[in-house]
Amino acid sequence: MAVVETERHGQVLVVRMNRPERLNALNTEMRSELARIWTEFRHDKQMEVAIFTGTGRGFCAGEDMKESLEKGKPGGERPKMADPFMSGALEKPVIAAINGFAMGGGFMLVERTDLRVAVRSAVFEVSEPKRWLLGGYNHGHIANLPYPIAMEMAMGFRFSAERFHQIGFVNRLVDAEQLMPEAIGMAEHMLTLPPASRVNTVHMMRQMRPEPGPDMKALAAELHEHGDKSDLMESRAAFAEKRAPNFKGWKDPQDRYRMPQRKPVKA
Repeated sequence: MAVVETERHGQVLVVRMNRPERLNALNTEMRSELARIWTEFRHDKQMEVAIFTGTGRGFCAGEDMKESLEKGKPGGERPKMADPFMSGALEKPVIAAINGFAMGGGFMLVERTDLRVAVRSAVFEVSEPKRWLLGGYNHGHIANLPYPIAMEMAMGFRFSAERFHQIGFVNRLVDAEQLMPEAIGMAEHMLTLPPASRVNTVHMMRQMRPEPGPDMKALAAELHEHGDKSDLMESRAAFAEKRAPNFKGWKDPQDRYRMPQRKPVKA
């Protein structure tokens, strides 16, 4: 069974993550296969729009915790081949057809798509505050959301598809049987546009998305180191063992009061 399946519908490519028993968690094999498929899609002169979805109850559960524990390293292993979808090099539009849970890295896959249609039962979560020493500070900013909602996302609260639709993160909500027909209909609309207009407009819209400045990225890098990093693997072990975590917080308790500060970054 392929961990990623593809289907062709004219000029539309459906990319379907296919580890339903793991809610399509991103293991090394799946990351590598996605990189290969997105690279082929980018250079395929016949294919113009992609629909990204999952099999079963989950769109994607993010990092494969079991694999991380086996390797003794958090975050998953990046593929050797560059992934144009993840790097932003992919010029063609991608529509997310969110069939269920989109958690952690799965949420980040949705975030990189250009249009989003979700089943009404879909659930979203930015899981970074549960697994790292810094929560997902940038996601609400990228989505142009107000501070309280961005904070809610950064702190790992779950969002229903209906709520995300209300705040503008999801374009359309549908019943499960209408998910793929709706996504294909959106793709077919994009195919009616002049090719240069479609590609140029997608490029322009992506360039206009907000992004944290270099000073904020530098501060985030410091904060990712500000604490006891043994908590990273403890959070994953507790998740896998279905128990409450035993976090340490800081090696020196006074570090709680010695917070890194934002500094100007020279251009």
